[in-house]
Amino acid sequence: MTAKLINGNEIARQIREELKQETAILKEKYSMEPGLVTILVGQNPASVSYVTAKQKTSKELGFYSLQDNQPEDITEEQLLKLIEQYNNDPKIHGILVQLPLPKHINETKVLYAIDPKKDVDGFHPVNVGKMVIGEADYLPCTPAGIQQLLIRSGVKVDGAEVVVVGRSNIVGKPIANILLQKQKGANATVTICHTGTKDMAFHTKRADILIVAAGKPNAVTADMVKEGVVVIDVGVNRIGMTAEGKAKLCGDVDFEGVREKASAITPVPGGVGPMTITMLMMNTVKAAKLALGIKS
Repeated sequence: MTAKLINGNEIARQIREELKQETAILKEKYSMEPGLVTILVGQNPASVSYVTAKQKTSKELGFYSLQDNQPEDITEEQLLKLIEQYNNDPKIHGILVQLPLPKHINETKVLYAIDPKKDVDGFHPVNVGKMVIGEADYLPCTPAGIQQLLIRSGVKVDGAEVVVVGRSNIVGKPIANILLQKQKGANATVTICHTGTKDMAFHTKRADILIVAAGKPNAVTADMVKEGVVVIDVGVNRIGMTAEGKAKLCGDVDFEGVREKASAITPVPGGVGPMTITMLMMNTVKAAKLALGIKS
């Protein structure tokens, strides 16, 4: 068996087309543009790259898009005041503060300062709590993208044995919570494995769906999975340079080995990655609709 590739680029493109249409309807019917501000402190090259991609996508979808660049030495108090300004701006529906922040700024304090209604990253404790009880307005972007990959690839999640490798607050914990909800595209039996798990393979071999966010190349190999498993590889690891001078990337799964046993698998790059920004855009459209009293 050679696995079918789950194409994150194509699924992200489909969702963006849907969001573009929703945005056009909001403009025509309500004279509203979904508004997204991205706040960048300093000039960290990776952060600049991420923010540029987010801004580019939001503009392509027809959003009111604002990039707010702040100097590295901005004080915590000044940054909190800036967030409060956007909390009170009716044209802004989503606020994203690009992490990491300089060491003199408390990241937790900054994230908590964002109005939960505008927290399109889904990291505020209010939104995390709503996710856990199955009443989420916004899901964290990468886990939400994983769920969409499964749904739109026709993978049966209801009743499946799902094993998640990794327990981060960004991926592992939220995707486990999302997939165990008694809802469409979920209702699975979920096991979380982590660095304290004694026999990882015992659990991964039981998985119908295996989600790997371990942060380590080849954390899962072919002898750790069963035939027919669906594998979602969240990892992005730099393992050298290509002949063209570009970073060579791999996931957390031994792709070549595991694909011979899996029924479906995400590649790296081109799997989960494209979905994260797309889910940020989806959350921003949701925020604009919620501001109008539209729940859907």
